Amino acid sequence: MNNRLLNAIAARGNKSEPDKDRIHERLGAAFKAYDIRGRVPEELDADLAYAIGMAYAEHISPKNVVIGHDVRLSSRGLSAAVAAGLVDAGVDVHDIGLCGTEEIYFATFSQAMDGGIMVTASHNPASHNGMKLVREDAKPISGDTGLKMIQTLAEAGYKRARGNIGGVHNLCIRQDYIKHLLSYVDTRTLNPLRIVTNAGNGCAGPILDALAAHLPFDFIKLQHEADGTFPHGVPNPLLPDNRKTTTDAIRVHEAHMGIAWDGDFDRCFFFDERGQFIEGYYIVGLLASTQLASHPGGKIIHDPRLTWNTINMVAEAGGIPIQSKTGHAFIKERMRAENAIYGGEMSAHHYFRDFRYCDSGMIPWLLVTEIISRTGKNLSELISSQQEAFPVSGEINRMVHDPDHVITEIERRYKPLSILTDYTDGLSMEFPNWRFNLRKSNTEPVLRLNVEARQDMTLMRSMTDELLASIDKIGRGFME
Repeated sequence: MNNRLLNAIAARGNKSEPDKDRIHERLGAAFKAYDIRGRVPEELDADLAYAIGMAYAEHISPKNVVIGHDVRLSSRGLSAAVAAGLVDAGVDVHDIGLCGTEEIYFATFSQAMDGGIMVTASHNPASHNGMKLVREDAKPISGDTGLKMIQTLAEAGYKRARGNIGGVHNLCIRQDYIKHLLSYVDTRTLNPLRIVTNAGNGCAGPILDALAAHLPFDFIKLQHEADGTFPHGVPNPLLPDNRKTTTDAIRVHEAHMGIAWDGDFDRCFFFDERGQFIEGYYIVGLLASTQLASHPGGKIIHDPRLTWNTINMVAEAGGIPIQSKTGHAFIKERMRAENAIYGGEMSAHHYFRDFRYCDSGMIPWLLVTEIISRTGKNLSELISSQQEAFPVSGEINRMVHDPDHVITEIERRYKPLSILTDYTDGLSMEFPNWRFNLRKSNTEPVLRLNVEARQDMTLMRSMTDELLASIDKIGRGFME
């Protein structure tokens, strides 16, 4: 039995029920399109976590649920609170403790659990926290498939179980999880690469240590220890300022490549042997073509932000590209519907059918090391032709006063020249030699812009500048 959770559950029994009106006010801020995230304690605290646990139990009707949490300082308390809600609703809770999000996915499907809850805010600021929810077989719960109902139930209040309460159990799946990860590569074919790794003081470090014993690599480990104070800043490799440490180490140690993760390591980011950061978009095309070599004619899911390179590489490899709405829950739902072999987002989420269509931040880099070993090519060589064929702006964020108005005005201005307009996620517009996607973030109050062109870096840059100038003018002020 887990004494920490049991003590928290006992403590809840001595508390008066939380103010339902106060919970109602904050739920709208914390519930997003495909997960739960908010500032702690203003938008998410133990009372709200308890209510979510109760609501989850009422909606899913599970008997056994696995829970875990990331390294954030508030995560232990929130994990205990959501577990208390589940237990009071009669659910048996299986706690795997400090972990990455994909370990919750793995535990849910490998242990035949009825659901899973991960307490994490991924790459958001240290003052934030949240939850990612799945049901049986690690099926995602998004706004379209139950998350809104859980919010409604939590807002409506909850009742303590009248029968037996659930129990709390420790669960260890780490050894089986490591074995599963290693099944994606033939370790006998791997070359003794020198690899710089940067866990960002998040949860990736222990997994890397467990894998290292089975791999022929020389790891140079940076910011390796899990530390919820995030002494080097929040682990978000998409922020340019967070990349320098990794880049410098690659050059100093003359490494073959570099890898960095976000806090819950459901995303991994790549650096080539020169220390250059590689946009996740190009890794999607690389992995898609590799997966198709083993599964000819397979379906590949991609998001609408950057598309041309993925569509081109999938078609050349004999696969079927399918566009989906952005977001891990939506991609996974489409993966299942299409029985796709692989899915990828430019934001560095990579999804695999053999991982129950879930995203993993560990499987992609293992596959890339196998590609490097098999081909004898450096990472820069593997993606240089893609970068030249389809140069991209990288995702650029703008905070504006009225995002919907900005998107409407941008569409009006560019509509006469567009040959294709798509609304799968935000606004995508295509022209003969360039395209862009402009969308509101599902997790942060910003607009996100992505631009790509066909073999024309100058055109891509000029149209990016033009769009940004229009966005700034229409938005009447912005913040990076």
